[in-house]
This record gives sequence, C-alpha cells and structure tokens, in this order.
Amino acid sequence: MTDFVTTFLMIFVQVTCPGDQRAKGVQFQSTCNLCQESHKTQVWLCFLVLSSLSISTCAASADNTRPLQFCLKALQNRIEKSDAMLYAPSVNDIKENCENVSLKCYMLELIMVLNEEEVNDTIANCIFNFNDILRPNTVGCPPCEAYSLKNITIFLDRLNNLLEKMTAQKNK
Repeated sequence: MTDFVTTFLMIFVQVTCPGDQRAKGVQFQSTCNLCQESHKTQVWLCFLVLSSLSISTCAASADNTRPLQFCLKALQNRIEKSDAMLYAPSVNDIKENCENVSLKCYMLELIMVLNEEEVNDTIANCIFNFNDILRPNTVGCPPCEAYSLKNITIFLDRLNNLLEKMTAQKNK
C-alpha cells in the first residue's frame, strides 16, 4: 500500500497543464516506473489517477488550494527547520480581492525557504507549480513588503489560515 501512496504522491505533484513546456512523457514514465515492481492493478491505478488528475488540476488552476494544502503538510517538517523571518500577512490584514496577491507573496517566501533549506525533491515541485499558475491581479493591493516579518511557525499558521479562508469562499 505504501508503494501506491508514494506513486499517487508522485503523480499528484508532477501533473502539468496543457500548454506547459515540460515533457509530459518523461513525467509519466518516471511516475509509473514506481509501479513496475507492483501488481498489475497498481499499474492500472497509476494510469487512472494520472488521467483524472491531469484533467482536474488544470481545470481548477489556482482557485483550488487543496493540492497546495496537501503539499504544505507533506513538507512541513522540513520547512519548519528554517530560521528565516518572512513576510506573512494575517487574514485580517488582507484587503478584499487581494487574497491571490497575498498568496503569491506567501509562495515567493516559501520558495525562498525551500531553496535555503535545500528542499528540492518531487514534493517541493508542487509549490513551484502552484506558484507558476498563480496570476494575481495586483491593482490596489499592497506589496509583500507592506506586511510584517514573522518566524516560520507564524508564517505557516497564517498561510494555512489564508488557504482555509480561500477554500471556504470557493465552497460558498
């Protein structure tokens, strides 16, 4: 079962949207190589999950924060090792219609932490991919530097609060 979970996680973070310049065949091959030593059922599950995720993740784009929350949870132990001070707007500080701008700030800070902590595995790719598809409208929104610097614990707490708020708004 752990092979399947690993396979699912690999597929989950490596799926890209149509029009993306990355080679999808290589991603498919590398993810399903994990299935080669497994039963045939798991290989078919690999195909099924890959095809369903390629449709759903691209359609959702940055409006769907669930994959990002999943990645943050998987990376949390390694991210928490950072002693960096990061721009971290609280949910109450974020102006209406500026959630995506604030989320972009969080992504840029998080990418810096991933680079400093040398976290460069497949799970971290989901942060980079999410940042790539995030296209905020910055008109009337304060820049990242307008917010206070906080430690990594407060940063992650505030990021999770923002993601929960965005998920709740989407579900209304």
